[in-house]
Amino acid sequence: QLQLVEHGGGEVHPGASLRLSCAASGLPFSELAMGWFRQAQGQQREFVAAISRSGGRTALTSIAETVQERASIFRDDAKNAVFLDIDDLKLEDTAIYYCAAAESAYYDETYRVRDRYRYWGQGTQVTVSS
Repeated sequence: QLQLVEHGGGEVHPGASLRLSCAASGLPFSELAMGWFRQAQGQQREFVAAISRSGGRTALTSIAETVQERASIFRDDAKNAVFLDIDDLKLEDTAIYYCAAAESAYYDETYRVRDRYRYWGQGTQVTVSS
């Protein structure tokens, strides 16, 4: 059984930057495509970013239009971890951020659909306030 644990949330001011991390254990991390989603209060969980398996090559990434130009996702297979950097945080970025993992047979696929992910972390709260 895969376990995902997110870290890095907190309360920040608008314009700040934040790095979220997600540590995985229980399954071979290199066989997993990873993603980040977020859920604001009263809203549906939405896609933020995704990264494919790497297999020793540069992994493919996909970023939601809502955070395009401000967010990046990368993975470190040696550490069994995936990271999400968001710059220039805005009030509307306030949400619980969830790490997700999908077993994948392909090195060139990223997944933007929530239902594709089988495993989820418990989430980490990011609050942007002035």
